[in-house]
Amino acid sequence: MKAVDVVVIGGGLVGTAIAYGLSRCVQRVLVLDEGDQALRASRGNFGLVWVQGKGTGLSPYATWTRTSASLWPTLAEDLFAQTDINVQLRQPGGFHLCFSDAEMAARNASLETLRESLGGDYPYVMLDHAEVKAKLPALGPEVVGASYSPMDGHVNPLKLLRALHTASQLRQVQILTGTRAERIESAAGGFTIHTSSGSYSAARVVLAAGLANRTLAEQIGLNVPVGPNRGQVLVGERVRRLLDYPTTYIRQTDEGTIQIGDSHEDVGFDDGTTTDVLASIAQRGIRSFPMLAQLKLVRVWGALRVLSLDGFPIYQESGLYPGAFVATCHSGVTLAAAHALRLAPWIAGGAPPAGIEHFSSERFRTYQPTSNHAH
Repeated sequence: MKAVDVVVIGGGLVGTAIAYGLSRCVQRVLVLDEGDQALRASRGNFGLVWVQGKGTGLSPYATWTRTSASLWPTLAEDLFAQTDINVQLRQPGGFHLCFSDAEMAARNASLETLRESLGGDYPYVMLDHAEVKAKLPALGPEVVGASYSPMDGHVNPLKLLRALHTASQLRQVQILTGTRAERIESAAGGFTIHTSSGSYSAARVVLAAGLANRTLAEQIGLNVPVGPNRGQVLVGERVRRLLDYPTTYIRQTDEGTIQIGDSHEDVGFDDGTTTDVLASIAQRGIRSFPMLAQLKLVRVWGALRVLSLDGFPIYQESGLYPGAFVATCHSGVTLAAAHALRLAPWIAGGAPPAGIEHFSSERFRTYQPTSNHAH
């Protein structure tokens, strides 16, 4: 049975960001990656590094998200230096488009509440149609205005996943693909992880397996109430540069394709696509930028977000089994820098990041559902 310092269960964006960060702190890190047969959220990610609007109902999440966005240039530079993979980080700011005065008022009220909860340090402005069109010339006449924040940006999520895998392996992280964690046992001085291809022992174990965290967490004394939420995405052909800024639902990738996504569907573990939802997404895209009506569609996909009961992340060390951690969220791109540079040092034995206590699953003991969810 192979012994390592830390076993990370999950080889997606969350798991590999943590593994990469751990490789900077400890010597022997093993990642157990179930592979593409898993319901992998990382390959369906929209690619936003997004801050504005996040944290309504839990302001520490706004701080955590903004911290990660501020660390993103460091992560991108480190990954490029080690792998020569440019993840195409762009942080020009981002727009949330509104189609009525009522939407504008509601958006402003929500963001102002966040700003007040953070002591005023939360940059954003509300812009009218003409002001937005000056930045987004292809804007349609139905758009009344938008919120803009300089905190936002985007990356190429597939290049990010590749860069994290490559950098981790260059730092001697072992990644076992096609290996499913089946059972975790507490052992003297650590844990034994039984898998489909053998058993491994480690002083520490990290659950970063997305939707599988729910059942795995029970084995280390944690409650991780997560479930699937489907999002569907359309991708149009490569075209000349049209969008210099990302928006909440539409962005132009570094390769020139137009990506449109705007659905939150409670459909269980079905990651397929449906004509009615895709049509609705396309319609909103055309209302935003009418030229998209002429765009040739090249592919569509559905992917499952990993959502907790309140939509916010869960980060926790087990009280019953110290050394066992869980990390789960639905913003694996936005939070990659925080996972690598803030969360991993804590898991390796360092001091907990400021505010991490707000993301414990203990909050669900008294949880009452509201309409406010992380986006």
